[in-house]
Amino acid sequence: MESLLVGFSPSSAFVSSGFYKGLQVSRCKVWNIIDRTSVVKLERHHLKHHIRGAKDRSIYHQKIKIKHLANAASGHPLQSNQPDDYKPKSPLNSVINALDAFYRFSRPHTVIGTALSIVSVALLAVEKVSDMSPLFFTGVLEAIAAALMMNIYIVGLNQLSDIEIDKVNKPYLPLASGEYSFKTGVLIVASFSIMSFWLGWIVGSWPLFWALFTSFVLGTAYSINLPLLRWKRFAVAAAMCILAVRAVVVQLAFYLHMQTHVYRRPAVFSKPLIFATAFMSFFSVVIALFKDVPDLEGDKTFGIRTFTVRLGQKRVFWTCISLLEVAYTVAILVGATSPFAWSKLITVLGHSILALILWNRAKSVDIGSKTAITSCYMFIWKLFYTEYLLIPFVR
Repeated sequence: MESLLVGFSPSSAFVSSGFYKGLQVSRCKVWNIIDRTSVVKLERHHLKHHIRGAKDRSIYHQKIKIKHLANAASGHPLQSNQPDDYKPKSPLNSVINALDAFYRFSRPHTVIGTALSIVSVALLAVEKVSDMSPLFFTGVLEAIAAALMMNIYIVGLNQLSDIEIDKVNKPYLPLASGEYSFKTGVLIVASFSIMSFWLGWIVGSWPLFWALFTSFVLGTAYSINLPLLRWKRFAVAAAMCILAVRAVVVQLAFYLHMQTHVYRRPAVFSKPLIFATAFMSFFSVVIALFKDVPDLEGDKTFGIRTFTVRLGQKRVFWTCISLLEVAYTVAILVGATSPFAWSKLITVLGHSILALILWNRAKSVDIGSKTAITSCYMFIWKLFYTEYLLIPFVR
């Protein structure tokens, strides 16, 4: 205790007082620095959340825009585009989104066209009521299943080869929009091609197998970017690929599948079969030309020399309309020569109505509008579907 009192002097008190005052000043400075650091961190935190929120809203609006484009092209969406879609993902939403992406990847208008064409051609092999047996339906289902899988291979390969072009022409497609990775696209395409050939082999129908093989070869040559291939770069070669598959392979091969494999009858090339092949040749050329009319911008940018790039949208558009009107006129004349009154009535009246509807629709199209042209292209596909409903009545 005494030693402590002895050690305590005025000078030491002064030093101690100065030390504590200095310590207090240092503490104040430290706290000021800490406060300023906290404010800066808080401001950075708010700024980061603001940027993240703006980015999320931007991504959301981009997705909505892409969905609107997809709806315009496909005609009917699989899911809503309302703002309340912007919610945390649930398992159900994930499944719906996956189905929607695959729906767009499969190019549904081509799937519908393939299925309807096979059913229509199969009916040409029916000679009597008893032919509409379980054997008929089994043969049709085998053909449709194998053909649809090959169809998905072909349209999928085309998307894999055209990712950069589709970012301009069709940004709603899963590969172009980034919903599917390139690896996912390859996996889907490879799987469906293998399953298609496997089913064709298991069925044991040589017409069916050769239809699949021919479609595979032409579909690959059309799209894949290899030396001497990617025939879509050349307008005539591209049109010939589509004509060969849609007009020749579909009509003849699937008819022979039903006639020779299912019914075990000799091949007979009847009037309805010849009419279907000739008419669909016209229609396939129209589809081959018309599909490039809405894609002028992307094809021109990436050096795809389609007829639309070389001749212009207006000229190709009216060439397509004229070709279809010629085809409908020929169909009316064929129907007028039928010995059956019911066939004559349905064929002549049906094709007359379709020709009139097409002409009226064509006159109202704004060729300068990509949306209007795309809508008209999908309308051409609806006419394509309708024709397959009329073909079985040609006699």
